[in-house]
Amino acid sequence: MKRLALQLEDYMLPCMWKKNFGIDCLGCGMQRSFNFLLQGEFIAALHMYPAIYTLIIMFAYLILHLKFKFKYGHRVILSLFSINISIIVINFIIKTF
Repeated sequence: MKRLALQLEDYMLPCMWKKNFGIDCLGCGMQRSFNFLLQGEFIAALHMYPAIYTLIIMFAYLILHLKFKFKYGHRVILSLFSINISIIVINFIIKTF
């Protein structure tokens, strides 16, 4: 798995926002964080992009909800979305200042 992760580093997309304006965007670090997950570096992934785990949970739940149509699935997805947005914005503010 580490070999795959090392190969993925060659195909990571550059952040055009950071390239043009010199500051991180709201998604900066997500690719590297996912790469850390593939390498088994779970703490490093959390430090790189704190919303990585909640995003994975949200997308996994979304896929399950599309398959099984949970009764209150839309509320859970909306809650997870709100939590993710909060984590991403707070992380952006902390990194920026």
